[in-house]
Amino acid sequence: MSTSSASTVTRFAPSPTGWIHVGNLRTALMNYLIARQNGGTFILRLDDTDQERSKQEYIDGLKADLAWLGIRYDRIEQQSKRMARYAEAAEALKAAGRFYECFETPVELDLKRKKQLNMGKPPVYDRAALALTEEQKAAYRAEGRQGYWRFKLDLERIEWTDGIIGPISIDAASVSDPVLIKADGQVLYTFASSVDDVDMGVTHIVRGADHVTNTATQIQIMKALGGTPPTFAHHSLLTGPQGEELSKRLGVLSLRDLRARGVEPMALLSLMARLGSSKPVELVSSMDELVAGFEVGSFGAAPTKFDAEDLFPLTRHHVQALPFEAVKDRIAGLGVPEAEAEAFWAVAKGNITILDDLGPWWTLFRDGAEPVIDEADRDFVRQALALLPAQPWTTATWGEWTATVKEATGRKGKDLFRPLRRALTGRDAGPEMADVMPLLRKLPGV
Repeated sequence: MSTSSASTVTRFAPSPTGWIHVGNLRTALMNYLIARQNGGTFILRLDDTDQERSKQEYIDGLKADLAWLGIRYDRIEQQSKRMARYAEAAEALKAAGRFYECFETPVELDLKRKKQLNMGKPPVYDRAALALTEEQKAAYRAEGRQGYWRFKLDLERIEWTDGIIGPISIDAASVSDPVLIKADGQVLYTFASSVDDVDMGVTHIVRGADHVTNTATQIQIMKALGGTPPTFAHHSLLTGPQGEELSKRLGVLSLRDLRARGVEPMALLSLMARLGSSKPVELVSSMDELVAGFEVGSFGAAPTKFDAEDLFPLTRHHVQALPFEAVKDRIAGLGVPEAEAEAFWAVAKGNITILDDLGPWWTLFRDGAEPVIDEADRDFVRQALALLPAQPWTTATWGEWTATVKEATGRKGKDLFRPLRRALTGRDAGPEMADVMPLLRKLPGV
């Protein structure tokens, strides 16, 4: 997929009928990166022609998700505001003989498909509606039937070079003439999208491999509208970690849910920008770095395994590398005194995966831990705590105290250190205890 001009225009065209998920993000990100690589235009286009299912809350959620990720669109379009343009385009196609009205019911169409399959033929619409007279159409309307509109395909091979899959050739005779306007007047995606892509000068489209056949019909629609089809690329579809179908789980893989789980934007973007490509997944530090390293041609068409748990190691690496300035407001929000905030971050950051993990660490330092003490160690811990000097404690306190305890009890190594760590923090592992001691405010009750 060659991109080399500021005239590059890409788009992300979600339907605001639910919360966007990782599959949507993959498409949005690829189109965004192509636009940014070329100083072009990235359009957010809301496919909201289904007014019953489209909701403002999903539009607001979509905008919030993109803002969280740092994906900035240059302008926003709404298909529901372009209905007059679609009606105008439909009239032009009718006049050109490329739009025709049909009246078959879903039951009748299903019977036709079954009959064709039983005869060993592909279940392609037979174009019976083309033979209808005006009197027959009027009779159908008198019965209460409402007509819907199909696009008449030219029965030829539709060919293009896909930016990911490579050369594609589809025989239009093997595809049904697509329904573009439903009987209730709803303009369907295939038509509205084609009109928009032509009108908005879209030059590059990246989308899922499930759209390949749809692309073939849209190429003909765009040409019939007098437009030049953009360069297409079809990325692989995501599966679960075991290769299972992911579509049933996408509801729990919404961006808002991943954000609520503490996933960091750069972790999610780093994975999505490389997953399914020949390049290794690496945590990147900025959107500029993602833009510079993106190559749509490095992706494959085979189904790609996605495991949300892979986001957490990337999130951990990102979070632990953050400078204090990036987290000081969050730490202040926990109630950490300003004088202790930087020391708290230095101690806690190596022991968290998500930023929400900071809260339990401050609670431990502020309120003391629920001690974990084996019965065999209880007397030892009591004796050790009696030897602990009075506060304030410093980074030297741990070493001095454990040396005193060692001399008094004869314990050493893990038999000395582990019970004391568990008594003070309630944990088997964590930050260096020398660094923890100055932050501890309360001792456990033993």
